[in-house]
Amino acid sequence: MLVKVSKYLQELVKSSTSIKREFYPSGKERKSSKRAFIDPLLEDEFTPTKGLCHKYPHRILVQLTMDCASFCRFCTRRRKVSDIKNGKITKQDIKKMIEYVKSKPQINEIIFSGGDPLMVPDLLIYALKEFSNLFQIKILRLHTRIPVSNPGFLKKEILDAFSKIKKQPLYLSIHFEHPDELTPETIRAVRALRKTGAILISQSVFLKGINDSYKILETLFSRLIELGIKPYYIYHCDLVEGIEHFIVPLEKEVEIMTRLRKNLSGLATPLHIIDTPNGSGKVPVPLNFWKFDKSYFIDFKGKKIKTY
Repeated sequence: MLVKVSKYLQELVKSSTSIKREFYPSGKERKSSKRAFIDPLLEDEFTPTKGLCHKYPHRILVQLTMDCASFCRFCTRRRKVSDIKNGKITKQDIKKMIEYVKSKPQINEIIFSGGDPLMVPDLLIYALKEFSNLFQIKILRLHTRIPVSNPGFLKKEILDAFSKIKKQPLYLSIHFEHPDELTPETIRAVRALRKTGAILISQSVFLKGINDSYKILETLFSRLIELGIKPYYIYHCDLVEGIEHFIVPLEKEVEIMTRLRKNLSGLATPLHIIDTPNGSGKVPVPLNFWKFDKSYFIDFKGKKIKTY
């Protein structure tokens, strides 16, 4: 995976070691165990047409680009994120996706991701218009780190396009990992997004040496909910080749999440999730209010998975 760090982050990392660890590579990326996967979520196996992943019955993932404002070192899609040329999507590709969706009337939700879909604003605006015009589509969702990695890149035309979406709710999932990311520039971007009428949620990943701390996450989730962002998911780091050094022991994660649930409101507490490696489904992790065996879990298809 290539290295790309925006000028905005290059300044921010001067005062934040945690953010530096998120975006700058280390020699640990060259080490992988035999358990790790290149594509742990099996996305490539569920790609019927370029840029479209259809893994779950009622929703599809649309990957509009493999480019980002900055490349996170813990990226699940590191196998192809940064390969911008091969990840290039055209309007013709979008038309093929539309035809596929029309052939599957059970699909009612579109998730725009990548890469970061805000990196290709013209294509995103086109895709939003085309998909939102489909009667069967009831939900639009978009995942981005632009407000964190380069908030100045948030274009007016994108904000205008979000404001024009009226038929469906638009959910914007912004990826946050640490309170240091909540700079004045990022907060301004968040407020601009709120004004469009979009519903803001967040996703995070437990990362060793970055946010595997009760105090850090308590501060992050408290500030997010104050800004009008609902903390949605926090993931156990995926079992991907090159990022295993970021994985936090599950027992520690559960201890932190249990303490957070005791002290934060339900609105401020995200759901703790394992996205099954080489399996099926985002499985919720129980808290220590219950006694349970942390050594394994069962995925959506009943497959027994050893905890990593």
